[in-house]
Amino acid sequence: MKIIRVILGAIILFLDWITTPRGIKRTPELQKEVDNKTAKLALYHFKACPFCVKVRREMKRKSLNIVTYDVKRDEQRRQELLEGGGRVKVPCLRIEDEAGGVKWMYESSDIVEYLQQYS
Repeated sequence: MKIIRVILGAIILFLDWITTPRGIKRTPELQKEVDNKTAKLALYHFKACPFCVKVRREMKRKSLNIVTYDVKRDEQRRQELLEGGGRVKVPCLRIEDEAGGVKWMYESSDIVEYLQQYS
């Protein structure tokens, strides 16, 4: 079963690589404004997870510079996801508001919909 996951993961990453979407071209000032708005977002993901790829592609399409953490390879971030979000499930978007409150959003479709506001 592990070999199948490895092969499928490699295929997913290869297809993602050859079909990477182009990002939105913005003026430097406008891009900086978008970067400031997304500065308190973080995506917890697995590199070869198809749902995570979906979210990362949307981030690329929208030219969103959101920090990403591969929780398969980073035990500290994995523990952070478990403690903060309550479970190790990816993709998960960590959203920190202006007051310092944190919300954890899990479903890829919900995350993509949330990212639409940064068009």
